[in-house]
Amino acid sequence: MNLLIYKTLEELNQDLADYVIKIAEMSIEENDRFNFVLTGGSSPKALYHLLATACVDRIDWEKVYFFFGDERNVPSTDENYNGLMAKKALLDPLGIKEDHIFYVDTTLAPEKAAIEYKKAIDQHFKGEELVFDLILLGMGDDAHTASIFPHTTLVKDQEVDIASVFVEKLNTYRISFTAPLINKADNVAFLVFGENKAEALKHVINDQEKNFDLYPSQLIDPIDGKLTWFTDEAATKLLEE
Repeated sequence: MNLLIYKTLEELNQDLADYVIKIAEMSIEENDRFNFVLTGGSSPKALYHLLATACVDRIDWEKVYFFFGDERNVPSTDENYNGLMAKKALLDPLGIKEDHIFYVDTTLAPEKAAIEYKKAIDQHFKGEELVFDLILLGMGDDAHTASIFPHTTLVKDQEVDIASVFVEKLNTYRISFTAPLINKADNVAFLVFGENKAEALKHVINDQEKNFDLYPSQLIDPIDGKLTWFTDEAATKLLEE
């Protein structure tokens, strides 16, 4: 694990953008494509804007394929739909072709949406193992990541899969990558900042005895890949030296 701590969000996002570009360049050179899993919520908006503006000429975007690590069970026109945020902040500004973007079809029932999303990804990988080049993750102040929330069925899901999950605290369904699927990636990066994340981050990183049910982000431990945390001083203020 590599823990990077920044004084400002500007420095954090610039370094994270450079990191994304470096992995993209390597993936395109090796495999002629870059399979990039995006995270939702508001945290990555500044990063996406940076990639779509200052970094627009640094990647061959026609060779990038975009996926979503989780999705909310809302219409694709809803402001809470992760795909819509990414579409506005990153995908439309870059002019990404529709066949390079893998959205979750939330017109379907959650379980069916998860099954169909997995089918689409399997077809893209053409029978090969589902090893993404880079998965970008966020973390909630309850230590959830993707839609692997505390005390939900996804915490114990051992399948390399995409699953639907009912999140009782939110009274809604989500569609999400499972931890075993995330852990197959070549690179996983957490984007975590703000004082409200400090307590959760302390447990996720410092606790020797793991409690996955309470702190699901502890589940993320790539099998053969690299794990990097991009954080700020506020989020890391409770970490032990």
